[in-house]
Amino acid sequence: MLKLLKLYKNETDLIADCLKGKRHAQEALYKKYSSKMLAICVRYLSDRTEAEDAMTNGFVRVFTQLENFRQEGSFEGWIRRIMVNEALAILRKKSKMYLEPAENADYHNDYQIEEKHLEAEELLAMVQKLPTGYRTVFNLYAIEGYSHKEIAETLGISESTSKSQLNRARNMLKNELAKMDRHWQTDTNKATNPSQELKLVTQILI
Repeated sequence: MLKLLKLYKNETDLIADCLKGKRHAQEALYKKYSSKMLAICVRYLSDRTEAEDAMTNGFVRVFTQLENFRQEGSFEGWIRRIMVNEALAILRKKSKMYLEPAENADYHNDYQIEEKHLEAEELLAMVQKLPTGYRTVFNLYAIEGYSHKEIAETLGISESTSKSQLNRARNMLKNELAKMDRHWQTDTNKATNPSQELKLVTQILI
């Protein structure tokens, strides 16, 4: 991979060669982003095979729609959005996404979680255990940076439903963090040295 990437001094040249249909450029682009994009798909699709399918379909769209990228924003961000859309398409196709109605939702203040915090193995496991609807809204809002209006339009739900799903996901994560905190108190190693990522997320969720 390094040999391929060294052929390109900047991303603009890489994109230009991909647009020309050069296979080595396409391979370099794929290898540069595939691991990160697979991780994104896995956050939405608990089945790794489905996540790999979403990523593969996503890269097909990246190469076929590359001419639509206007280089006005982040290229990686443009690819990410395609991957998220492909993952959501699989969820819709399999009817795996159940979103509870928003009646009697107890809303909390908005919050944000930086993606780097989700590299903590403990937190990723907790997010993966969330019900599909909760997990989907949580990922879109907290990680991808979608607004509730954008989530509502993307998923075909109301903004209030988006807010309620996020709130319920937040509460479930807080409950799991509380359980882990009690475990740390009985485990001297973890009590004195929990992961830095988990500490930061705990502060955000409180």
